Amino acid sequence: MTIEDLKRLCQLGSRTPGHPENVVTSGIEVTTGPLGQGVANAVGLALAEAHLAARFNKADAVIVDHRTYCIMGDGCAMEGIAHEAASLAAHWKLNKLTLIYDDNHNTIDGPTTLAFSEDISARFKALGWHTISVDDIDADMRTLKDALFSAFSETEKPTFIRVKTLIGKLSGKEGTSKAHHGTFSEDDVNNMRQKVKWTDREPFHVIPIVYREMQKQADIGERLEKEWHTNLYSYQIKYPQEAIEFQILLSGGLLPGWENSLPRWSQSDPVDATRGHSEKCLNQLAKVLPGLIGGSADLATSNKAYLHNYDDFLPSSPWGCNIRYGVREHAMGGISNGIALHGSGLIPFAATFLIFSDYMKNTIRLAALSHAGVIYIMTHDSIGLGEDGPTHQPVEQLAGLRAIPHLLVFRPADGNETAGAYKIAVANRAAPSLIALSRQKIASNLTGTSMDAVKQGGYTISDNSGEQMPEIILIGTGSELCLCEGSARRLREAGRRVRVVSLVCWRLFDGQPREYKERVLPSNVVKRVSVEAGSPVGWREYVGREGVVVGVDEFGASGHYLDTFNKYGFTEENITRIADILLCK
Repeated sequence: MTIEDLKRLCQLGSRTPGHPENVVTSGIEVTTGPLGQGVANAVGLALAEAHLAARFNKADAVIVDHRTYCIMGDGCAMEGIAHEAASLAAHWKLNKLTLIYDDNHNTIDGPTTLAFSEDISARFKALGWHTISVDDIDADMRTLKDALFSAFSETEKPTFIRVKTLIGKLSGKEGTSKAHHGTFSEDDVNNMRQKVKWTDREPFHVIPIVYREMQKQADIGERLEKEWHTNLYSYQIKYPQEAIEFQILLSGGLLPGWENSLPRWSQSDPVDATRGHSEKCLNQLAKVLPGLIGGSADLATSNKAYLHNYDDFLPSSPWGCNIRYGVREHAMGGISNGIALHGSGLIPFAATFLIFSDYMKNTIRLAALSHAGVIYIMTHDSIGLGEDGPTHQPVEQLAGLRAIPHLLVFRPADGNETAGAYKIAVANRAAPSLIALSRQKIASNLTGTSMDAVKQGGYTISDNSGEQMPEIILIGTGSELCLCEGSARRLREAGRRVRVVSLVCWRLFDGQPREYKERVLPSNVVKRVSVEAGSPVGWREYVGREGVVVGVDEFGASGHYLDTFNKYGFTEENITRIADILLCK
């Protein structure tokens, strides 16, 4: 960073945006901004260190050994995600994690007494943290140094250091929320400069000792890095097999040909829900991806997101690849971002019901903004989940998630498309992916679906038009694609030319060349029907003005999934009826 960068704070195109972004400024580990997110990210970074240390360190060769420090404010202390993440950090005994709480008793609206009166140190102590209070930092900086040394010597618990600070010190806004944001008046700045005898120096002046100290730390860092490479070389000689795996991780974690491990399905295979297909994909990938690690928010058996024959990540088995998050979706998202941005080749997955993506929406958005390659496994993806009813039946979630820039949202129709979604999600380490999966078993593994075609986002799975253009195009995703195919079969028996298109990932399809999109959805075929058991928002772009969108614009209903589908028109008979009406116009 340069002085010029500081002068351009918050200006368009600068390297100093309003909230630091890891993809804009070198040295920024994670993009936080929204309060509490950084706490969860820090837990993810500390988890990654503990996991890799347990897997690779030897008594005579330590190659993973770093600490994680996080500074939080009063707003972070209020946000629920910080509490969720702190609870897990203590449960996992992440003793190399240190949280420094800037306790200045002010937020944007005013003093914290307006809405906050709890004893934060007592809360963290109750969670299982080692807690330290520093009350006189202005009088003696050594008290903070002593606190950090105490944290360094802690071997069982993460450390929480509450530091009492004075916001806006020496200004007219000292100790008030007015110093929390905004700028200081010219008179106030001049008064502060006089108080510290700074009147003869220009704005942005940095005293030489600061440069010297920073250069000293850079020199120390360079020396430590050289020592680490020497240790790694020694490790490679002593433990060649472990060293190979470690180097694979540092190179991104992808072995050549890893995608060949993904299963392929045929029509003769037993029917299953796509969550079941996902389970098979995930466990096959675990055999060839040394960095695969993740878990579910207390729904592993329902999500089928568990790596069999691998241990749980626990204080007694930190090498474990299965993370038990408990009912903490928001923290799960933030921790997963920390793991992905650790830079060590770990590939995190996070699982829950699609409806509960709302609990973790902000972390998903930040993953996309941060280029964090998290894989979200979201099951129970529609009103087709049935009996749990409208509180658990997602309707608007897919539309909202598809709107997040850079996020790849897949809704596979069968096993082959599920495998295709994983193939892209794993390979795409610079962006998150979300795979929406069914609870109910699908009608079949469809003829015409393809693992390799998923990369195009949308493709034709069947068409009886020959050299002619189809009369109508049926477009589906997920469990409704088989309804489109069933309806097409009926229409073809009546002599109609029908094309069925799988639109498994909108963003990938939108990114295809115009010529390809025109081949799949010819502009002169205006009679189109889209079928998806979710919000109709967004589908008009694909069916056009004359097309029909079959979707759900209510909250769903409790009942057997077939009855629920029938209630909202998701049957071959109804889709065929709609198509017939459209064809007769």
